[in-house]
Amino acid sequence: MRTVRLRAALPALAGAALLTGTLLSTPAQAAGGVQIHHVWFDSPGSDNRSNASLNAEWVQIRNTGGTAVSLGGWVLKDASDHRYVFPNVKIGAGKYMKIHTGRGSDTASDKYQGRRAYVWNNDKDTATLTRASGSKVDSCSWTTRDPSDKYC
Repeated sequence: MRTVRLRAALPALAGAALLTGTLLSTPAQAAGGVQIHHVWFDSPGSDNRSNASLNAEWVQIRNTGGTAVSLGGWVLKDASDHRYVFPNVKIGAGKYMKIHTGRGSDTASDKYQGRRAYVWNNDKDTATLTRASGSKVDSCSWTTRDPSDKYC
């Protein structure tokens, strides 16, 4: 009889373990699905520091979760610790947001760091996204100039 009871309990235990692993499998999923999706680290054309050239360098984040996520105080930074601190904004469920290096007017899908110099190194760098608390959400690294962008 012990064997029968144990066998009957095993599917329930396995299901609970599987469910727990699914809910907390990665930091990005635990953060509502926010992750670094695409980085364009080498803006097209010559690097002349024009605002258009600076804004052609960007990081795109994505919310793969089913609910909006508040990004207020979150930080996007490079390996040299150039930081962009998100204002009190939300990224909607299933939505994308680009963070441009140069100046511009923020919209729901585009944010601007307001810089007058490039942030992302063309040869190698790492984009890291952290919560306001400092806990890491996601990162994306590259080590080559060809191509000039990376899907993460």
